[in-house]
Amino acid sequence: MKKLLILAALAATSVGQPVLAQSAPTTPTVAVQHRDLDLRTEAGTRTLDRRIWRAAVTVCGTASDFDLKGKNDVRQCRTDTRSIASAQARLVIADITRNQAIRISLIRK
Repeated sequence: MKKLLILAALAATSVGQPVLAQSAPTTPTVAVQHRDLDLRTEAGTRTLDRRIWRAAVTVCGTASDFDLKGKNDVRQCRTDTRSIASAQARLVIADITRNQAIRISLIRK
């Protein structure tokens, strides 16, 4: 996320535009599909959990190995994002919202 803001600032300064005139980056979101899974089975729920984890990794991004604070922020983002997505998954598994994709979005800036 920080990289996107830095790139936006560099792009704005290179063409003479103020940074504030640039539109803010959108929140990264991934839709986790699950219609192909049999969520009545343990294998189906494990597969859904893996998909949620991969989506959390995608939306939270990464940090440099030399950026300890950034690494901790990414780790916390993944934990928080997975927790929220898992609550949505429990509703899907309970068949309350079976036909809706699970939306994984970045919850921190």
